Amino acid sequence: MEILSKTGVNRPSDRRCRLALLALAALAFWPILQRAASLPAPVEQERNNLLNNPWDPAKLYAILTAQDPGASENLYRAAFAAGPAITPKLESALNDDRTAEFAAQTLAYFGNDQSLAILEKLVKDPRDLDLRRFYYGALGGSGNPHNTEILLNKVLASDHEPDREVTQNAILALSISADAALVPRLRQAQMQITDPVIQDDIETAAMVVELRARFMATPAGKSSGNSVEQTIRSYFMPALEPPPAAGGASQQNAGVEVHVKDLTYSPETTRVLAGVDFENPEAAASYHVVLEKSRAEWRVASVWLAEEREKPQSRAPQK
Repeated sequence: MEILSKTGVNRPSDRRCRLALLALAALAFWPILQRAASLPAPVEQERNNLLNNPWDPAKLYAILTAQDPGASENLYRAAFAAGPAITPKLESALNDDRTAEFAAQTLAYFGNDQSLAILEKLVKDPRDLDLRRFYYGALGGSGNPHNTEILLNKVLASDHEPDREVTQNAILALSISADAALVPRLRQAQMQITDPVIQDDIETAAMVVELRARFMATPAGKSSGNSVEQTIRSYFMPALEPPPAAGGASQQNAGVEVHVKDLTYSPETTRVLAGVDFENPEAAASYHVVLEKSRAEWRVASVWLAEEREKPQSRAPQK
């Protein structure tokens, strides 16, 4: 079931399964073969509009709430492709409820010092938009110890957080890590809170981080940042651990599909926004994964769950 957010954009009402889906997605994550060559014409046209024309909040709102979800997706891709040059316009767009989520999400995609400083101010935003989730969601991939402390403190305060999604974004940001030292701290946080949904998410995040740390210590893990494709695969690697039973893999992989819809590069080609669709017999989910190139290697900067839904299950006939 979905609810309509304050800006009119559909988003899931309960994202309890986000980390579980994150792990399950990797069970059949095949190497990605496609690469971004040039932007599709509608995205390129919208990018030029964002860069060169005054922004009309009503027009942007109409795109964001259009019945065709591709229109909204193209707008986000266009904004990402336009790059930090539109940051002043995004900061201004935060002031209008109709465009605030779009502006905050795009700034989170950028994830640079300037955009994070703008997003940090939203922690005390008085409106009932819960834009704080974009600030916390953008902090996980930096590896900065200070950001890790911010996220852990947010998780520890979850019993007093009115919007569970804000805490879940912080947990998802922490789950990007490959630092094994984070695992006991996550499990300690799990014991200090009372929300069973958040406890489950923390446990899954601890498992994901532990398995990823183990993989990143291997030769394959150490070379996983050589390309966008390998980096995305390494992000989903925790669930690629061998199953306990010899026949488990084929059973778990049955009906699982993962597709990369597109890759959108920043103007400097040092960041890329990847759209990923995941589907198994029980559920389907769409992710946006942001990667950043540091020196010669790619790393995951942030991960965002765009949509998820459970599939109706057929019941076996009664005997």
